[in-house]
Amino acid sequence: MLKVAGIIGYKNSGKTTLTRALARELTRRGHKVAVIKHLSHHLDLPGKDTTILGGAVGQVGFISPQESGVFWKKPLSLEDITPYLEAEFILVEGFKAEKTFPKIVCLRGEPDDRDLFDGLAICAVGPADQVEGMGVSLLSRDEVGKIADLVEEKAFKLPNLDCGGCGHETCYDMAHEIVAGTGSVEDCVSLHPATEVRIDGRPMPMNPFISSIVRGTILGLLSPLKGFRKGKIEISI
Repeated sequence: MLKVAGIIGYKNSGKTTLTRALARELTRRGHKVAVIKHLSHHLDLPGKDTTILGGAVGQVGFISPQESGVFWKKPLSLEDITPYLEAEFILVEGFKAEKTFPKIVCLRGEPDDRDLFDGLAICAVGPADQVEGMGVSLLSRDEVGKIADLVEEKAFKLPNLDCGGCGHETCYDMAHEIVAGTGSVEDCVSLHPATEVRIDGRPMPMNPFISSIVRGTILGLLSPLKGFRKGKIEISI
């Protein structure tokens, strides 16, 4: 199952430094790690071929002997991007408003640091007293090993479908309980649908309604066929 942890904080709070150190530590431990960073500015590089070509089309891909990539001329959600990443752990830098995974809060020691705590923090990092009453531990930036331990133990990603199948109104409500230790990712019916569909080996989240439609459609197509019998059905495309 994909594991995601966010690193959030205001400008100049050390988010990128911590993300890099944490990515290196998780990689050293044998995990396959990817990073998604939220930017407040354009990715355009004036005068570069990707920008010149991007002026004519909405998507530009590039391939070099060392790397490959795709530029989309539109914003995508985290759920749109993650299927393209081959990783066990994804560290998300920024995206303070996202509420479907646990977060590490980078503090500057300013009063508005408290606004970053939305019930999904698994720890805070930095010199501050803003964690009082927030129910999370305060670690120093040098304690990357302890932070990595928390990520290994607590990282998760809910599908952001707000399907209600788990009994919660939103995925945020369920994420809040998981971080608090009173809920489990296993309770997410969209991550464990009755009808499982895998794309490139990765389960595709489906709310109960869509899962039942897929199940009913497949059974409706196959049941009239000669040789059909009840049992586990596997379809590979």
